[in-house]
Amino acid sequence: MKSYVVTGGGRGVGRAIVRRLRENGAEVVAIEMDPEALTWADAAGVHAVTGDASNEAVAERAADLAEKAGTLTGWVNNAAVFRDASLHDTGTKEVLRLIGANLDPAVVGCAVAIKRFLSSGVRGAIVNVSSHQAQRAVPGCLPYVTAKAAVEGLTRALAVEYGARGIRVNAVALGSITTERYERLLADLGPDEAAQVEAQMAQVHPVGRVGRPEEVAAVVTHLLSEEAAFITGATVPVDGGRSILAFDPEAHPPAP
Repeated sequence: MKSYVVTGGGRGVGRAIVRRLRENGAEVVAIEMDPEALTWADAAGVHAVTGDASNEAVAERAADLAEKAGTLTGWVNNAAVFRDASLHDTGTKEVLRLIGANLDPAVVGCAVAIKRFLSSGVRGAIVNVSSHQAQRAVPGCLPYVTAKAAVEGLTRALAVEYGARGIRVNAVALGSITTERYERLLADLGPDEAAQVEAQMAQVHPVGRVGRPEEVAAVVTHLLSEEAAFITGATVPVDGGRSILAFDPEAHPPAP
């Protein structure tokens, strides 16, 4: 039986990926910082590891559980930290710490997964979760933007370095997704402001809405599967077209 590790697997996109893999019959280990986010795991047959995904000992413990449950075949680096910071009003050390908070879990996860794949001889797959912000920066989000751009570079570097040894590494770059965090933001704003935000989100995504965690999970699951055996080093946009949209004062409305 195949087994997988998903970091940040307790909520939102991570949880949807865990559930999709379980529905496909795989054993799954979810790493999550907040133990409250893993209260559902046991009932779902998911192996839970509480801890920081950037801690190599935590990642190794998750890999041990995955290998005990089945053949460790894939790893998803989804864990992320959302905190805005700018260079003019935040200390450099703090900015670097925040960049690391988003980059370090991906580096550690890739390192542990690759070593396990090489040791076992498994043709494994890794999917790193990135963001549309890696290519289209948002003011005030420097640490997140920088880290996600690095994650995409990491994805390409590892794909080249380990492709001949049977290891594929890809990324998904997400647009706005309806997670608990997004829903909490809308609830805190109140009805009028929330409606404005939703209207803005519909405008910046050509499909006219934000995404669903299950839609991300479907793409990630595909990239982990043998059906994607000839895909590596790719960053796949799962963003409703957000990364390709450019507002222009001379833009014409669509024809009736």
